[in-house]
Amino acid sequence: MAIEELLWDMDGTLLDTTVVVPAAFVRTVWALGGRPVDAAEVVAAYWRGTPEVILEHLMARQLVAHEEDIYYQELKSAEPTLYPGVREVFDALRSQGRVCAVFTGASTRAASMLLKSAGLEADLVIGGDQVQHSKPAPDGILLAADKLGVDATQLAYVGDSPLDLRAARAADSHSAAAEWGHMYDATEHADSVLSHPQQALDLLGTRALS
Repeated sequence: MAIEELLWDMDGTLLDTTVVVPAAFVRTVWALGGRPVDAAEVVAAYWRGTPEVILEHLMARQLVAHEEDIYYQELKSAEPTLYPGVREVFDALRSQGRVCAVFTGASTRAASMLLKSAGLEADLVIGGDQVQHSKPAPDGILLAADKLGVDATQLAYVGDSPLDLRAARAADSHSAAAEWGHMYDATEHADSVLSHPQQALDLLGTRALS
């Protein structure tokens, strides 16, 4: 089947959040009285899921009511940057009458804040809080396919991390590796390897390889 729609990871694919997101976690853990953590430890915990889940891991305890709001308050001052070419790709997708769709392991609340701060508008945002199982489970991609009205095999998921590519394979979608992202691993299998966001447009209408 041909690829009809693109679905994008956010961190490391659309937005460069390499510094600002880990920094927000570090400040939050300190504000909550947790042990000192560094950016590397935060990044290593990304696979766990939403900010709330990551915070509970870093704090080694469950959060109490409204503690997660401290993280979102810290995130308000974050200034993520768009990777070169991202805005042009979104403009091109809209000119073709396509949906600019995002699936991220971050919460919908965090994703909306970061995308707004970067000045990028998405038509569909699916956060990790909207699915039962986080990446590499296919839940988010399958949900996106349903909302976009296409079969998962007609979807290409563009992401930088091995978890993104594994989730795409689990959904039987086309896995497109974002080579520019900070979690890109050349040893992880991908159906396509993209060196620039605009190359994702070349996937549309092509026969899926997955």
